[in-house]
Amino acid sequence: MLTRREFIRLSAFGGAGIALGGGLLLDRRRERFLIIRPPGALAEERFLSSCVRCFKCGNICPNTAIRFMGPEYGPAAMDTPYILPRDQACMLCMKCTQVCPTDALQKIADDPQEILTRVRMGKAVVDENLCYSYNGRTCGVCYRACPYPDVALKVKLFEQPVVLDKCVGCGLCERVCIHIPQAIRIYTEV
Repeated sequence: MLTRREFIRLSAFGGAGIALGGGLLLDRRRERFLIIRPPGALAEERFLSSCVRCFKCGNICPNTAIRFMGPEYGPAAMDTPYILPRDQACMLCMKCTQVCPTDALQKIADDPQEILTRVRMGKAVVDENLCYSYNGRTCGVCYRACPYPDVALKVKLFEQPVVLDKCVGCGLCERVCIHIPQAIRIYTEV
């Protein structure tokens, strides 16, 4: 079941769902933008059939970023891991990938080059209409939070963020964005 905070976040996403008995009924056409899987996750269909819902990934996560889906996501996805970057982003420690017994989360070493090459949780997208740095105020908070500055995210004049191809979708930029709603978000498909 989604917490009130998660519901508010998803509602701020643009009416992606409606409240139903304390839960959330998602619009399936937009759901792909809301589900951020942990690092190393297989493609969605393979992931759902491989994940045994053992909760080991969530138990080992030192940042408590990994949550588990409730019944509002449907029986096929129930109890599978996901991340809501605004609430708690992934630190890219790769511990979750080391404990997965079925390789639904592929093993990835805690090595910057391997992470940049193999992790694709999503990609950050900047809404220039919302971003302070594109609207006369200098910010740059997202850039300072990025674990791969100038590799995954760079800034132009006045700290205007530009997402690069090496973005792994960890969500640290979304987590720290001081604009509400967030001017930078992680999407699984762009």
